[in-house]
Amino acid sequence: MKDNSYLVFGLNTYLYGIQPAYVEEIFLLPELIHCPEAPPEIVGAVNLRGDRVPVVDLNLTFGNQVSDYRLTDSVIVLRGEQFRVGIIVNEVYEVKIIDSEDSTPELSTNLNLAGVEDNKHIAQFTRRAGDILIFSSPENWLPTIETQQFISLDQNPVYFSNFTLEEQVIFQQRSDNLKLSVDSQDLSLKPLAVIILNDNLLGIDLAVVREFTDIRQVTPIPCCPPHIIGNMNLRGEILTLVDIRGLLNLPVTAMTASSKAMVVEIEGIVAGVMVETIRDAMFLLNSLEIKAVPTATYLMKDKYIQGAASYDKKKMGILDLPKLFQTAGLIVDEAV
Repeated sequence: MKDNSYLVFGLNTYLYGIQPAYVEEIFLLPELIHCPEAPPEIVGAVNLRGDRVPVVDLNLTFGNQVSDYRLTDSVIVLRGEQFRVGIIVNEVYEVKIIDSEDSTPELSTNLNLAGVEDNKHIAQFTRRAGDILIFSSPENWLPTIETQQFISLDQNPVYFSNFTLEEQVIFQQRSDNLKLSVDSQDLSLKPLAVIILNDNLLGIDLAVVREFTDIRQVTPIPCCPPHIIGNMNLRGEILTLVDIRGLLNLPVTAMTASSKAMVVEIEGIVAGVMVETIRDAMFLLNSLEIKAVPTATYLMKDKYIQGAASYDKKKMGILDLPKLFQTAGLIVDEAV
């Protein structure tokens, strides 16, 4: 079974999807460093905590004209074994689960996508989920980049002529913040996956989250506690699907067709956690904004809540999922 979760982003008037496994980090577009000897689609580089990361404009990758950049644009940093590159996008949305039956390798004839090659750039196209173009593996379309080109760059910034002086200051401030090492940042950012359980917003440390997927056929396991839903097959890997709501003192109701599985790996153990909704696949939270949870603030067990923070103007609890796994007996012994 193919991984069918995709981070969806917007560029110009189109929606694109890419596998979250390639996504390392997302931040607002900063001031870029000039790269005179780089391939044409590389419009600059960013100093990301001491590492020079080249930044690609996909319009140039597709052979199109460059559009004016905006303060609201973002950079998605993609990482693989042979590359680490940022791409400029207009909007970043959520992770969507796209059924392989709803997608096709044939691009719609209604799409006017000059320069986009079906096999090289786009692997699939889905209409049912909202006309999303699904990128093939980045190795297929990213430019060949020599690391040496970015080691000794000068510090001359790329000049965005369409911005006011005040806006250029904002770009420079963003760039300065990204230069800081993790240890030296006054505002340390904590990447979280944001899910919903029984209308409760919960943040999960992204370090333990592997992916999100649909819940398909689940095989019940005899003689198991109620929070063990059963086993499911994930691309040939058998993993246990668990429902943590009862362990958090939340009402347990039947799964719905829209329920998803959050695949996590904790101390070498891979399991699926049933979730109601996936709100955000990569939310960067300022650690200083995490507040202590007053007693009885949450209906769920406080010992698994590390703190609380604001998300989309709502209260979000930070769930200590490793602690929950370690103390609540969520893993089934294979001998059972």
